Amino acid sequence: METTAIKLSESGKKYFVKGDFENAIQSFSNAVKIYTEEENFLDAAEAKNNLSVALLQAERAEESLEAVHGTDLVFAEAKDLLRQAMALGNQAAALDALGQSDKALEKYAKSAALFGEIGEGDLEATVLKSMAAIKFRKGKLQDTANIMLESLGATQKPNLFQRFLKFIMRIIQ
Repeated sequence: METTAIKLSESGKKYFVKGDFENAIQSFSNAVKIYTEEENFLDAAEAKNNLSVALLQAERAEESLEAVHGTDLVFAEAKDLLRQAMALGNQAAALDALGQSDKALEKYAKSAALFGEIGEGDLEATVLKSMAAIKFRKGKLQDTANIMLESLGATQKPNLFQRFLKFIMRIIQ
């Protein structure tokens, strides 16, 4: 029986959920190879993003960045803003893991803007929180507070604690 890229991607996701990152990496790598051979560059870019996340979880940040490199451009060309934003976020996460926080912030900002543009407030909020974490590590507390407030504003269905926090942060400002 022939192994298809779709089956490999599905098994990679199952391995990932189980925390078996090495098998996830192998499955996603094989899916990328097959999709590329089939000249299915959009699905290859998706598999590369999945591979990037698995590599990052396996603490292989350099390889993670290599895997996701350029995938945002593939999605941009296809006018797939959701996956373009995700790819930018994955690039940012790899850059952050490599200690390149300024470059990570740039990618995160582009990702957040795209998520905002397409109405994906919860994903935008997640990216903004990642940006706030970098700013916090750099000791930029005012920037951290501003970004956190922005992330709370982007959350589509804030819970009671988030609404309370948003209220308190507005008072502080």
